[in-house]
Amino acid sequence: MDLNDTSEESLYGDYEVYDDFDAAADLRDSMRVLSMVVYSIAFLLGVTGNSLVIFVTGFRMKRTVTTVWFINLAIADFVFTFFLPLSVAYMALGFHWPFGKALCKLSSAVAFLNMFASVFLLMVISMDRCISVMCPVWAQNYRSPRLASLVALGVWIASLALSSPYIVFRDTRPSPVEENTTHCYNNFALSDDLHSEEMTKLGEQRHQAMVLIRFVAGFLVPFTIILICYGIIMTKLKGNRITRSSRPFKIMVAVILAFFICWFPYHVFSFMEMSVSMVTPWLQTVLVVGIPLASGLAYINSCLNPFLYVFVGQDFREKLQTSVLAAFENAFSETSAQVLTKSKSSMEVDSHLV
Repeated sequence: MDLNDTSEESLYGDYEVYDDFDAAADLRDSMRVLSMVVYSIAFLLGVTGNSLVIFVTGFRMKRTVTTVWFINLAIADFVFTFFLPLSVAYMALGFHWPFGKALCKLSSAVAFLNMFASVFLLMVISMDRCISVMCPVWAQNYRSPRLASLVALGVWIASLALSSPYIVFRDTRPSPVEENTTHCYNNFALSDDLHSEEMTKLGEQRHQAMVLIRFVAGFLVPFTIILICYGIIMTKLKGNRITRSSRPFKIMVAVILAFFICWFPYHVFSFMEMSVSMVTPWLQTVLVVGIPLASGLAYINSCLNPFLYVFVGQDFREKLQTSVLAAFENAFSETSAQVLTKSKSSMEVDSHLV
């Protein structure tokens, strides 16, 4: 049995073969149902939460550097979660793709566009916070919505470039084992000949290159930069004794942990699928369960951001007593002064680091 047979459930799947004769059919069906539930929840929360962020930051608030970051982050997450019903329908129809090749390519490209854009924007937000702490005078003079918009544009261009190969590789084909069934899959060899040794080797090489690029550019480098930035911020705050509250440090830990927890398992299973040459029954079970769970966890990240950046940084009881609009305005508003001095209160520091 080919390892590629294990991952029909994942929109992020890099797998080209969809035979369904393995002994884990019942487990596969259970994971498919669970995946449909997770994707549906991600769709409802993601579309609702990110729509609210876009509305408030785009139409009800003054344009600031902070609102520029968050509206771009919300747009990336909104676009991705908006396409999730296609994946739910795909699974509900027994992995039959009736939407055509164009939407097959677009849905996959949008998924990776969201991954790269979200990760890069989180990295940029961390860098912005770090610069504001380390170089407050420069930030006061040059940190502007226009500069932030240009940086955000660069993020979108880089994300589009990194996700564009999936427009090329994503393809549709009739199922080799089921009549009237069309699969949406990654055809890394760009060939219909799945039995040619030359095409198989070419597909494997391209697959490995895509997984490696995705891990380095979409996880390792951004995560390292985020850790460095927040490490600098924590050192600066502790050194200057600006705050007596531990809230800023809790926010930093929440940001890092959410990023790591949501994306690390997905990359682990991507490397497992890519590197393992033979599938034992035990490994097959691990992959059948782990791949959809890891992918679903990555999906959930797209609906976490509104809650993470709005509600984590504020007192929960206070949020219960205020309107949704007031909560968003309070979370996204910026203090008029960017210079951090020892005379600032702990509340000012908390607001700055959210």
